[in-house]
Amino acid sequence: MPKIVDHEQYRKELLDKCFDLFAQKGYGSITMRQIAEGLGVSTGTLYHYFPSKQALFEQLAQEICEQDLSAALAELEGAQTLQAAMEALGRYLVKNEDYFIKWTYIWIDFCQHQDSKEMLSNGVFKRTNQRYQQAACDFLGIQDPVLASFVLSFVNGLILEKLWGDETIDFIEQCTLLGKMLTAYLPQELRVRNKTDFES
Repeated sequence: MPKIVDHEQYRKELLDKCFDLFAQKGYGSITMRQIAEGLGVSTGTLYHYFPSKQALFEQLAQEICEQDLSAALAELEGAQTLQAAMEALGRYLVKNEDYFIKWTYIWIDFCQHQDSKEMLSNGVFKRTNQRYQQAACDFLGIQDPVLASFVLSFVNGLILEKLWGDETIDFIEQCTLLGKMLTAYLPQELRVRNKTDFES
């Protein structure tokens, strides 16, 4: 009897393994043949699921977005105040520091090999950015995309500082400060969290 393959699950498994390959070799250096070898599959199988290296990377970015948001929201779920949530965010960044630094490195390497205008118009990355932004809005209980972008940029900036070797950056300390700033900035009714705020 032929083996039944869940193609969607198999595609996700391949993507999960691709993360480490990109982290080790960089987007610009690794070829589809090397990716296939690293995954232990034929190049034909790899091209069946991903028509090009860029398509593979785009799908990886989408998958990572969903995983990141799911993991972050689960980590922050118990926080009752905005301040507590920001402190939990700091602990989450500490716990996953190595992963975030690797993903940032991979992303920078990918961007170096792209035309900036094409990057800005890429539908996959636009949707991914909108997903992060909406999750930040939902989490903060706001409808202000500028503030959501600020929070995301703040977190990305902390990770970049770590990537560049700044040992003085303390994720918990910085996120605690962000919590104080947001608490002072946002109206009183948005400072207290409840369980429904985390369900998107």
